[in-house]
Amino acid sequence: MKLIHAEKHFQQSEILKDIIIGLADGLTVPFALAAGLSGAVTHNNIIITAGIAEIIAGSIAMGLGGYLSGKTEIEHYNSELQREYREIKEFNETEKNEVREIFAGYGLSTQTQNLVAEELSHNDDKWV
Repeated sequence: MKLIHAEKHFQQSEILKDIIIGLADGLTVPFALAAGLSGAVTHNNIIITAGIAEIIAGSIAMGLGGYLSGKTEIEHYNSELQREYREIKEFNETEKNEVREIFAGYGLSTQTQNLVAEELSHNDDKWV
């Protein structure tokens, strides 16, 4: 009897991850603010108003922070990608050696490392 092994990993979207982190981060400050104000203020209306204001301000700050962080990450990735494309054209043999080193780390033979590096280098017309 042959056992079948199926890999099942939870695949969450980046948006879901950002929402969960934002909620966890964003709820801490309003609760702390309400707790602090409850000892200093006698009217619940002030506490509720301050809590709502903090939730709105925190939401804007977290949303803007997440957007800017994501935008910066994309810009950095694209910059690194363009640098690699340029290095492939200008320092082709050095880049092939990097490929060989990477595959050597996976335990591939020298012959296979050379084959992979050469095969990948034939795709140089696809590097923009």
